[in-house]
Amino acid sequence: MTADPGAGTGTLSYLYAVCRADAPDPPFGPDAAPAPAGGTGLRLVRHSGLAAVVGSVPAEEFGTEGLEARLNDLERLEALARAHNAVVDAVHSRTTVLPMRLATVYLDDVRVADVLRCDADRFRRLLDWLDGHEELGVKVYATSVAPERPAATGAASQPPHAGAGADAPGRAYLRRRQAQRRGHREAYRAAGEVAARLPQTVSGLARARVAHRPQQAGLGPRPGENIANEAYLVARSDRAAFRAAVSSLAREVPGVRVEVTGPWAPYSFTAHVGTKEAESR
Repeated sequence: MTADPGAGTGTLSYLYAVCRADAPDPPFGPDAAPAPAGGTGLRLVRHSGLAAVVGSVPAEEFGTEGLEARLNDLERLEALARAHNAVVDAVHSRTTVLPMRLATVYLDDVRVADVLRCDADRFRRLLDWLDGHEELGVKVYATSVAPERPAATGAASQPPHAGAGADAPGRAYLRRRQAQRRGHREAYRAAGEVAARLPQTVSGLARARVAHRPQQAGLGPRPGENIANEAYLVARSDRAAFRAAVSSLAREVPGVRVEVTGPWAPYSFTAHVGTKEAESR
């Protein structure tokens, strides 16, 4: 869907999201748009009963070469993602919205209107399906006890192989390591069982589900190994019940942590209607 504009002069049209034509004007106003890279003019482009949320961005920064450089720079990419999400979230707070992919850029508003015309049926179907719903994320973690640190002095500071008696530091060290490995295996198994029960537990509270790839260790703000990373499309009226149902899964389960994130605009559900990953009920 993304155009392939060159890096000429002037501005390009950055497409954030699609909503219905009767949506209120963007909340930021035309002269205060939090568009990427100092872009301006956040506005609605209307066609075929739909509206595209669009901002103007510099062509030299969002043309083919400029955009490639931006996407390969982690700091600039993060800034772009934050600006994109800020606009989508603001619109989502006022109306049903279809978030577009990051850095969806067209030559001008005429091209954006063409997209609305060509994809009108699909966009309207998605908007009807998403009405009154929001995305909630669920992450299941296996946690484990951190390795014990030996004391700085005394017997505990000796190397693992020191001593040969039953209570020698080396044998105590091995017992601790074995207990830690056993605890990790048990936590991993318990987290897997919680993750397996999750879809059925919330089946009456979610319209659709998408399973994402688990996050790599160390990327999250809290310790633990991410076993499941899922998104659910939930009616706003069912948000509290959904959170309660998910929280009950890991209650008093040692070594397992479950987190519910959101609500978010439905990023995970704008391209999956009718597919196996997100089946409409």
